[in-house]
Amino acid sequence: MNRSSKINLRKGKLLCTLVVFFFSGNLFGQVQGGKLWYRQPAKQWEETLPLGNGKIGMMPDGGLKNDHIVLNDITLWSGSPQDANNYEASRYLDSIRNLIKSGKNDLAQRLIDQHFICKGPGSGGKQWGCYQVLGNLMLAFDGQTNLTAVQNYRRELDLDKAMAKTSYELKGVRYSREYWTSFADDLGVIRLQSSKKGQISLEIKIDRPERATSKTEDGELVLVGQLDNGVDGKGMQFKTRVRAQIKGGKQLVKGQSIVIQQADEVLIYVATDTDFKGKDFERTTAETLTRALKKSNSQQYAEHLQNYLAKFNRLSLRLGQSKDDLPTDQRLVAFGKEPDQDPGLAALFYQYGRYLSISSTRLGLLPPNLQGLWANQIQTPWNGDYHLDINVQMNHWHLGAANLGELNEPLVGLVEGLMAPGAKTAKAYYNAPGWMAHVITNVWGYTEPGESASWGIANAGSGWLCNNLWEHYLYTEDIDYLRRIYPILYGAAQFYSSALTEHPTKGWLLTSPSVSPENSFKLPNGQQANVTMGPTIDNQIVRELFVNIIHAAGLLGNQSDPFLTKVAAQLKRLAPAVQLGKDGRIMEWIEDYEEVDPQHRHISHLYGLYPGYLIRYGEHPDWQLAAKKSLDVRGDDGPSWAIAHKLLFWTRLHEGERAYKLFRQLMTPRVDTHINYCAGGGVYANLLTAGPPFQIDGNFGGAAGIAEMLVQSHQDTVYLLPAVPQAWKKEGRVTGMRIKGNHTLDMEWKDGKILNYQIYSPKSQQLKVCIDHNWIAYRTKEK
Repeated sequence: MNRSSKINLRKGKLLCTLVVFFFSGNLFGQVQGGKLWYRQPAKQWEETLPLGNGKIGMMPDGGLKNDHIVLNDITLWSGSPQDANNYEASRYLDSIRNLIKSGKNDLAQRLIDQHFICKGPGSGGKQWGCYQVLGNLMLAFDGQTNLTAVQNYRRELDLDKAMAKTSYELKGVRYSREYWTSFADDLGVIRLQSSKKGQISLEIKIDRPERATSKTEDGELVLVGQLDNGVDGKGMQFKTRVRAQIKGGKQLVKGQSIVIQQADEVLIYVATDTDFKGKDFERTTAETLTRALKKSNSQQYAEHLQNYLAKFNRLSLRLGQSKDDLPTDQRLVAFGKEPDQDPGLAALFYQYGRYLSISSTRLGLLPPNLQGLWANQIQTPWNGDYHLDINVQMNHWHLGAANLGELNEPLVGLVEGLMAPGAKTAKAYYNAPGWMAHVITNVWGYTEPGESASWGIANAGSGWLCNNLWEHYLYTEDIDYLRRIYPILYGAAQFYSSALTEHPTKGWLLTSPSVSPENSFKLPNGQQANVTMGPTIDNQIVRELFVNIIHAAGLLGNQSDPFLTKVAAQLKRLAPAVQLGKDGRIMEWIEDYEEVDPQHRHISHLYGLYPGYLIRYGEHPDWQLAAKKSLDVRGDDGPSWAIAHKLLFWTRLHEGERAYKLFRQLMTPRVDTHINYCAGGGVYANLLTAGPPFQIDGNFGGAAGIAEMLVQSHQDTVYLLPAVPQAWKKEGRVTGMRIKGNHTLDMEWKDGKILNYQIYSPKSQQLKVCIDHNWIAYRTKEK
């Protein structure tokens, strides 16, 4: 590589006009983010286009006569806080452990089901709660007709504008509908326009399937309701206001509708709030509308866009030619036939992942759940909650590299809320200090086991959350952030330090009882079981947590704490992070059990490969070979999140073509919405990932995989293009991608060779950079 050819982008002067075009994202004629677009209205909810500002969600279907817009609020949950701890559970802990140590795992599992799970129905009960749809906004248009009678129908989502749009021509009139959820004014906004005056007539309604009342009030539509808390029915309250403004024509209230006749232009505003944070939600909705409507609509949108682009425009990505002239649904089909002809689809999918994170996450509120922000049902699949055995963590894996690190903050808040209830659970079940959480949680701070030993006793959830929070520190090196999360890490380490038990023959320290998430094995007596001691994922997570808390203590000057001396001693006695089985694969459990389902969707025993760092490229080649064998046996199919996880494993193994094969599989068009635990992953026409049904973790995990194909970093080492597939080698560039150590990368390549790259830091630092298996000593540039 010619060092003199590097372009310093952060200096005050740009070198030439070419550089201006290149780094503004226009050299290849492609906009920053791209568009999803279609030639017909959505036929099912999974084809509608997601809009969000981290709190309010909208998904319009673009129907001609009836435009159905599904509304969401990230805080709208049924249920309520509960104490489902069994305070007698710890009395049975020794008996359970002794049964496991003697190989009677099946009997231990029965005992757990009797005395060591949660009290009550757990996640199957009403008090657990559910993330629910807010309501349905219906726009019924007069004079409109079916698709065959219109011309030039187009429905799109513009990632560069954070706006959806529906447009078409009918009888010589051009109609346009624009939709956005304002980041500035906290409103949903819909703007209806036509090329001729007096052509817009419609009826506006809002409703909800249950526990809500729709009415008109002072010329507005109002939806008020109260969800079931699972106790006395008096759960979370909410209020939604819909107000319309018109130019020309008439507006009147008719029953529970707003009717607009022969208008030139219509603006529809949606304000909503809940009492999740205990505030005066009724007053805030009115104030939000009043404050926003003091501005012109153009100012409203300009402020919305400025707020959004402040995050979105931090990073640009180009991966070669793009078939963006094809409607997105057709583009997916074409990609399946000739994937190498559309490398730009991966760039679109990556930027879509960033868009979805910005749209579903707001500081001070809740992290994206299993469906992000978007749900169209009262009973969302799996309650739309937070699964701690991969899903909520995967929702955040891409944020560091994507230059969206601050969007981890709601997850930190969620975990902070688990510490107090988690302390009760740690004491009740393990007679241990600190705090812990098992495998599922909700907005009400649930930390107890689930309702079945087969999956609900997994106890590495809190450790995995801590390691996710630590990862954000590695990207930012923000010492104030580290001070905030240190008590979280410390409390979790206290729990594991106390709760570890000793292997009966080898003296290792390990968790017990626990499971490898949702998987089962065969015992020598022919019985099947899930419960074990020291599943591999636990051994890896606890090891990372102990290393991280010791490192964090040193950074904060707390290294003299006697507890850390204990942790350091225990670290040496932990069960091995990796054990190889007789067939050469990485063992999933402490014993070399045979799996009941060799192709199980969870690949938990490879946690140390990704998201962990215990199995690193270039170290322990026998571990890497064993990981490959494990993945080959597991197979490539599964729900979308599992496909994304496998993609990430292969990127860490620097196997770009195998990773790309999994990306292609992730892009398989799907329409089925029925739950399939084992297979059928892909994407719906709107590029939301299918389990099926829709789960957003596949979008975020896939985005993380694309970034890892381009750059990987650990401590002071950086790999550039470590797993780039042949299809992406022809040309590409990325600007603004983050690297661990508080660095930022700009890079350009052609024909598989890096032409230019720059790495920036607040202070110049020495790094080791690997390009095409060659190591280079590199000093970063100061911003």
